[in-house]
Amino acid sequence: MSKTVIPAGYSPRLGPYETQTAIGLIKHTFEISLCRALNLKRASAPLFVDGGRGLNDDLNGVERPVVFDIRETGENAEVVHSLAKWKRFALKEYGFHHGEGIYTDMNAIRRDEDLDNLHSIYVDQWDWERIISREERNIDFLKETVLKIVGAVCDTSEAVTRIYPNVVCNLSREVSFITAQELEDLYPSLTPKERENAYLKEHRTTFIIGIGDVLKSGEKHDGRAPDYDDWSLNGDLLMWNETLGCAFELSSMGIRVDADSLRSQLKKAGCEWRSGLEFHKKLLAGELPLTIGGGIGQSRLCMLLLGKAHIGEVQVSVWDAETKEICSEAGIPLL
Repeated sequence: MSKTVIPAGYSPRLGPYETQTAIGLIKHTFEISLCRALNLKRASAPLFVDGGRGLNDDLNGVERPVVFDIRETGENAEVVHSLAKWKRFALKEYGFHHGEGIYTDMNAIRRDEDLDNLHSIYVDQWDWERIISREERNIDFLKETVLKIVGAVCDTSEAVTRIYPNVVCNLSREVSFITAQELEDLYPSLTPKERENAYLKEHRTTFIIGIGDVLKSGEKHDGRAPDYDDWSLNGDLLMWNETLGCAFELSSMGIRVDADSLRSQLKKAGCEWRSGLEFHKKLLAGELPLTIGGGIGQSRLCMLLLGKAHIGEVQVSVWDAETKEICSEAGIPLL
């Protein structure tokens, strides 16, 4: 059943032709701004990885990767869910140094995703990763990085408005930092998503710190795989979406696990067996650099900055018949 909801009185500000041009503007402008802010260089990235090396992102641990067999090798490969772990391999193999990083165009198929205004089975994002020092593994450095990303987003929004004056996003550069536990303490009777909506109404740009670990209630704010983000040094970047009237997640990011936090989180998640996989063995042996990284949704950013009500207005995907009908009746062209 479709979960698509059309806001009352919604009408696209740009037609399909202008939308395509605007998407190009957003991607080009944001990439330049992000690279300057974080000292990143573009890197080529895989669409699929060997399923037995521990390189794929396990997301919440329940999503099924798209798997296919390779005729020549007889082995199976997995379409990536994200490049959260692969990027640390790449930084080492490509010879990057402290303070330097990479960004990639990541394309994924998440076949178990619910379909609604914000979610598609096709995921496109800028996956980025940067080498840091041991001294930079702290909350202050995480916050500094978040502020730089928010600055790049707002600069891009202003560039779009200069070209398309009828597209005004009204983003806030001021970031409110709050932990997932503090959010639960504020709104104990609400669900995590309801908490985000309640808080973002007053704090239009927010970074929620501490995603993946269990809160005092015994629940998690949201799931996060145990083997890439350090759950005490990560978070989600959200902005208020005026078109949809809700909190809008733009990025998941964080300082990555070191050997100690990897051991701890694998134990908490009941996944200690992963320590025998290639990626995990190298990390535990200190053979991979310490990093910070994340993913920034490309279609999500375009949707937000262009005031679109449905992600299908800015990306090509496959939709159920009910979603197509709802959008058609509302005059929303799905690409």
